[in-house]
Amino acid sequence: MSTALGVTGYKINSLRAADAKPIPINSTKAIRPAFSLRFNSSSIVSMAYEKELAAAQKAASLASRLCQAISLSLSLLFFKVQKALLQSDVQSKSDKSPVTVADYGSQAVVSYVLKSEFPSEAFSLVAEEDAGDLRKDDARETLERLTKLVNDTLATDETYGSSPLSPEDVLSAIDCGKSEGGSYGRHWVLDPIDGTKGFLRGDQYAIALALLHEGKVVLGVLACPNLPLASIGSQTLQLSQDKVGCLFSAKLGAGTEMQSLDGSPPVKVHVTSTENPEEASFFESYEAAHSSHDLSSTIAKKLGVKAPPVRIDSQAKYGALSRGDGAIYLRFPHKGYREKIWDHAAGYIVVTEAGGVASDAAGKPLDFSKGRYLDVDTGIIVTNHKLMPSLLKAVQESLAEQASS
Repeated sequence: MSTALGVTGYKINSLRAADAKPIPINSTKAIRPAFSLRFNSSSIVSMAYEKELAAAQKAASLASRLCQAISLSLSLLFFKVQKALLQSDVQSKSDKSPVTVADYGSQAVVSYVLKSEFPSEAFSLVAEEDAGDLRKDDARETLERLTKLVNDTLATDETYGSSPLSPEDVLSAIDCGKSEGGSYGRHWVLDPIDGTKGFLRGDQYAIALALLHEGKVVLGVLACPNLPLASIGSQTLQLSQDKVGCLFSAKLGAGTEMQSLDGSPPVKVHVTSTENPEEASFFESYEAAHSSHDLSSTIAKKLGVKAPPVRIDSQAKYGALSRGDGAIYLRFPHKGYREKIWDHAAGYIVVTEAGGVASDAAGKPLDFSKGRYLDVDTGIIVTNHKLMPSLLKAVQESLAEQASS
């Protein structure tokens, strides 16, 4: 019986036939079944998505290795992001944001690894890039260089190095990211390099990978090659000589863990327990074009926040927040901008499984089930449960003042 069930968390209490006593027909005693099932929900939760999380960790780690390899100089443990990429390796997309050979390579590596790990399953990937520009005649040299980078990266893992990919294989892997997502089935969600401008400056960026199941984020991984393992602050971020390279992993109901990208044992992390706004610090986007710094400043003043903002690129902010480096993350894109799910899915579960809470500016939960876009009211705010009521009040008051001015 137990072999047939095959699920940890179920315990079977059996009665031997020899021990069973006949129950009189007129007896009022309740008849006990020959066996009973006791359900251990925490055991089931811990088992769910284990293989998927392991695959996501491997894919994001390999992608970060590729990104680090696109560099000119080496640090002690990691490649330092180069200050000047070849001009042919940097292009501009329709929204004027840059895309590099590393964006394409990261997406190709993650796509290939995930498809290889789950060959019998329907594969759906919602990702930022597509291979259209790489298929043009003038991109042939870039494609050849990209193919070599992808193969060199995959060769560092014995699982994938036996059969090199062709340029067409690489293009196909990138174009697997055209899924529309939605509320049914399973969809991987990827930002191959979140914070490309930070990547180009040698600052913060992240490989952000999440899994949606029936419209819900069930796991997420953030690989942050330049993020120090030690806590960051406004005074130490740029000058920190600490070891860098963080991998954050979260699974629904199982909490959030952090480890170094070189494979140190993972440790549980948790958001700060700060409940006094005056003791809080907040993160916001490095680029003013990505979020209104003025609005964030107004909100911080209303709350009584005394610390200056910590401005860094990418979903590395979510990772830093999940381990208590700061207490608040504010993001208020300029009017007309639509958030994409890959810009938040992985970071969202990393911070919420660490005890945080995320909502839009109206206090509504983030909904990743509507396709490639994340439709939110005005902006996104993230903090702990204790600070959220006062933060939400300050946000809504500031927005009302802004609208009436």
